[in-house]
Amino acid sequence: MVAKSDPNSKLIAENRRARFDYHIESDLEAGIMLLGSEVKSLRQGGANIAESYASVEGGELWLLNGYIAPYLQAKSFGHEERRRRKLLVSKKELSRLWSAVGREGMTIVPMKMYFNDRGIVKLKLGIAKGKKLADKRETSAKRDWERDKARLLKHNSRD
Repeated sequence: MVAKSDPNSKLIAENRRARFDYHIESDLEAGIMLLGSEVKSLRQGGANIAESYASVEGGELWLLNGYIAPYLQAKSFGHEERRRRKLLVSKKELSRLWSAVGREGMTIVPMKMYFNDRGIVKLKLGIAKGKKLADKRETSAKRDWERDKARLLKHNSRD
């Protein structure tokens, strides 16, 4: 019997440039504090985390510049599209993030926003170090070579 995928567990938004622009050292899952209109908007699929980042400020973790589309049915009880949203992590993870950003010069990059199996919005964060231009070129060249290699192997297997 084929297992059904949970209808609540789905990808909302993905930052596809994160792996191109950064070396991802490790990742963690964080909860996010949202308003009701934001959750309803996310269920309709209106979000973008491509230009967003996370920051440790005042002993708390915040998502900055994350876009959640307005929910039209909320009228006057809506939300701001790009407001700061508090991220929920344990104190141990928060101290690890704070030391990584402060001492090691790392960046906290949002990678994916999704509904988990219980229907709760989660954010996958990556602890990353920025790539230089040469590293980006190397990544691009490696990806192109893998694509060409697969094409060659497929073409030669038909002969």
